[in-house]
Amino acid sequence: MAQGATTPKDELLLEFRNEYEKIKTRLAENQQLIEQSQLEVDRLREKNVALNIQFRRIEANFDTIPRSDIKAAYDDSIDAKTRLLTMQGQLEKLKGNQEELQYFEQLLGRLLNLVQGITPDRLPAPAAPGTVDVLSPDGSSLSTQAIVRIVEAQEVERQRLARQMHDGPAQSLTNFILQAEICQRLFDRNPDRAGEELSNLKTAASGTFQKVRDFIFDLRPMMLDDLGLVPTIRRYVEAYEEKTGIDTQLNILGDERRLPAHIEVMMFRSIQEVMGNARDKLSAKTLNIVLDVGPEWLKATIENDGRGFDPDEILYDDTHEDLLGLRTLRERIELVGGSIEVTSAEDDISRFVIMLPCAG
Repeated sequence: MAQGATTPKDELLLEFRNEYEKIKTRLAENQQLIEQSQLEVDRLREKNVALNIQFRRIEANFDTIPRSDIKAAYDDSIDAKTRLLTMQGQLEKLKGNQEELQYFEQLLGRLLNLVQGITPDRLPAPAAPGTVDVLSPDGSSLSTQAIVRIVEAQEVERQRLARQMHDGPAQSLTNFILQAEICQRLFDRNPDRAGEELSNLKTAASGTFQKVRDFIFDLRPMMLDDLGLVPTIRRYVEAYEEKTGIDTQLNILGDERRLPAHIEVMMFRSIQEVMGNARDKLSAKTLNIVLDVGPEWLKATIENDGRGFDPDEILYDDTHEDLLGLRTLRERIELVGGSIEVTSAEDDISRFVIMLPCAG
């Protein structure tokens, strides 16, 4: 072999090292976001405690306090509780992302050692991604039923992600370890065959790394924090159409600008959930999304040609199972002062209109 020529093993090692460094960088960035979010959660908790003390003073002197002061205190309390709930949800997502990234980092570390021909001395086996304890807002005025639904929705989402992890990237990465061990044994006995196996392994690794990137983007797109809602929605729609084959159109109206973080997160998650339902449960073939960033309201209209359903039954009738998750979605949207309207009928277009206040 000519000096300086690149072998399949060298290419695979370079691919693994690059991905390993990227994940380490993502881990560090995600940890910073966790720390920032934790500080914000702590600040909002302290604010809620102070507001509760203020309310007790108001109750003790109710007859002497002006109505305008009472209303202002009430509005401040609702806003603080809403922001606390939103930030706690964001913190929980970030912690979940950190667990997934740590899991991939450990697997890639083992693979890197194997491909380099280093036998790990009892490297700790990567722990399967676990669940994060659900936090509830201090002094929240949410109904118990609403809290239960939100917690149940979070658990269903975790189960779905765990299944995707097991059946997708985690399984592929585990197979890589076995293939790398085979290549390691072939190097001394049959170098040519080992080179072929490494080429196949490199091709499979490249495909799996792309799936890992897509998986992380679905969990929490970092560009939502860096660039905002509109660029993130554009990127998500492009990836959605590419992966699903569903004809998806996106139109942006109004002033493309940054909005409060919890409003951007809520709108992104809401659109993501409606699009997921169109793909997984309504068997839609086309989707049309209009995002209107107005001066006071952020409005998303999502239409699909999938299977029809009874909106009132899904949204408001507790005796029927919430198969689309719309009841919980409605409650989350209402928590931040927004609303959702749904129209649907058999053999007709289903339309979802989501409104959120731009000021949050």
